[in-house]
Amino acid sequence: MNYSQTLQYLYEKFPMFHRVGINAYKTDLNNTIDICNFFGNPQDNFKSVHTAGTNGKGSVSHFLASVLQEAGVKTGLFTSPHLKDFRERIKINGKEIPEKYAIDFIEKNKTEFEKIKPSFFEMTFGLASKYFNDEKVDVAVIETGLGGRLDSTNIITPVLSVITNISIDHTNLLGTTIERIAMEKAGIIKPSVPVVIGETQEEIEDIFTNKAESQNSPIFFADEEFEIKNLSYKNQKLVMDVLKDEELIFNSLQSELLGFYQAKNIVTALKAIDILNENGLNISGNNINSGISGVIKNTGLLGRWQMISEKPLTICDVAHNADGIREVVKQIEQTTYNKLHMVFGMVDDKETENIMNLLPNEATYYFCKANIPRALNERELLFKAKEIGLKGLSYSTVKLALERARQNAAPDDLIFICGSSFVVAEVV
Repeated sequence: MNYSQTLQYLYEKFPMFHRVGINAYKTDLNNTIDICNFFGNPQDNFKSVHTAGTNGKGSVSHFLASVLQEAGVKTGLFTSPHLKDFRERIKINGKEIPEKYAIDFIEKNKTEFEKIKPSFFEMTFGLASKYFNDEKVDVAVIETGLGGRLDSTNIITPVLSVITNISIDHTNLLGTTIERIAMEKAGIIKPSVPVVIGETQEEIEDIFTNKAESQNSPIFFADEEFEIKNLSYKNQKLVMDVLKDEELIFNSLQSELLGFYQAKNIVTALKAIDILNENGLNISGNNINSGISGVIKNTGLLGRWQMISEKPLTICDVAHNADGIREVVKQIEQTTYNKLHMVFGMVDDKETENIMNLLPNEATYYFCKANIPRALNERELLFKAKEIGLKGLSYSTVKLALERARQNAAPDDLIFICGSSFVVAEVV
């Protein structure tokens, strides 16, 4: 098998949630346990940090990995979904897992996998665990896929758990209320393992504190200790002052990630770093400065308020639920442009109307369908848009939609691409 044949085998043989949806979701951890047992439980042989949450867990995971790398820690990073190449999901010190390792992993263990019948994500987590163990990483930052309690990654016992924020998403799997979703995410809290909550949300605060208390786990709310002030742009970086317990600890901290919403994620990462230092790591202020300012360079993160071109200004973001869309719309309102062009597509298990009601009325829309089975039909998006007064046309592909937006946009306009990570994947 070559690499492309290996990928084809993975996609065809093992159901992938991000492509086919709920049919790939498992309601227990048995397959993951079986895979990891088969390999001698490699996930138990390295330290890990476990991240969950509705929005921000990917950015926080990348910030942490970048800072750890700057501190000289050999760092594994497991995230999902990928945008361009499957190997983005599994990295060590920012370098993707080699093609040969992935090929050999499948070729040597096909028979066992076909007995277990795992999902794509279960298989991928097994691959990451074995790779991180074989390469003797010092710490692996492990991002959950969906939820927490039943997520394949939840067989690890980390040195730290991190939960970023909770909002309504994946209601067909995790529950229809923020409280129910919070309970699922709280499932990553382990006995005596400290947990950092990134954002204090009054309606669910007790869910996390009660769960932590029941597990004898120290709990910390990052935004109660850290505060961001003077957020601005400078030299194509997001710049901010950081206060801890009302004292300035970072003057003009810079981030390569330009979304204003990254302030919350940086606060979460900073508190996590505090806990890691208390548990034996030696991460300096210089490491933090370098890690946050160089997160894209160090980890290759894509699709977070990412500028694709300047004239017209073209930006994409993987925001795909109500809270995520709300954050990017807030930043669009603070961006200078003449006219707004929105290239927009969604998958079919989202709360479409709630999300579309948050979109700017004054934009011209280019509704499109990403090239995956779960993508919502572009004509259905257009129909829903017309019902709420949004103006635009539909296009059968993301490429066509972006081409038309570029044809219509003047140099001082803004083209913004969002709604689904799969739409963004086709433009970065």
